[in-house]
Amino acid sequence: MDYFIIFITTAAALVFHGWLIVRFRCWADRDLALSLAGNDPAKRAWMLERLARAGDEGIKRRDLPRWLEDEAGRYAKN
Repeated sequence: MDYFIIFITTAAALVFHGWLIVRFRCWADRDLALSLAGNDPAKRAWMLERLARAGDEGIKRRDLPRWLEDEAGRYAKN
């Protein structure tokens, strides 16, 4: 019974830590998109849409900063 309790507690802790890592990455990506938008509310909304599009297109996380910078540059041309 002791091993069962240890196993369940360890498994729950690992799942929780995994969830935290995913949430921190999402928050960091969102902060990056918003920082590239500055204080313009329309551009902030547009950058959050671009961030969602990056997820839909399967942009890798390591390529995301450059991709978002390119998208921010395209906003000025629109």
